[in-house]
Amino acid sequence: MPLSFSAIQSKLCKLFLLLAQVSFFCLFAYSCQQLASWLHSPLPGSVIGLAILLLLLCGKVIPEKAVNSGAAWLIGDLLLFFIPPVVAVLKYEDILEQYGVTLISSMLAASCLVLLGTAFTVDRLFNFERKLKLQKQRKHAQLLRAPVKIAPTHTASGVSL
Repeated sequence: MPLSFSAIQSKLCKLFLLLAQVSFFCLFAYSCQQLASWLHSPLPGSVIGLAILLLLLCGKVIPEKAVNSGAAWLIGDLLLFFIPPVVAVLKYEDILEQYGVTLISSMLAASCLVLLGTAFTVDRLFNFERKLKLQKQRKHAQLLRAPVKIAPTHTASGVSL
């Protein structure tokens, strides 16, 4: 079934938007890495970039819609970015034989700590968001229950109703 011109145009627009957003992330990461090296920062450029991007998103300088599809694509294909490091690790077989157990156990412990920390943080954020939503709903319900004051109206003869 052939696609209509508007359907093709819509898909091309989405593809262009995705490429623009991913390009933005790449340029932003490169710029932050250059900034970190220029400042001789002990923090890596990726951490500085995440902090700057978080501040820009929280301050609504960059709207969430502007980076949403690019971020979703990058997160969805995140596993592909780990293939080159795994292949590089296999080149150092002698190091793995000597320190393999220590390395693997430390990576497992670190991964577990990261997962626990992430789960704890997400749980706290969801609880906070739920409390805010409940407070908003209660305020809205109180506003609906509040008595409505109606100003007295006067008729043409001067009698108030």
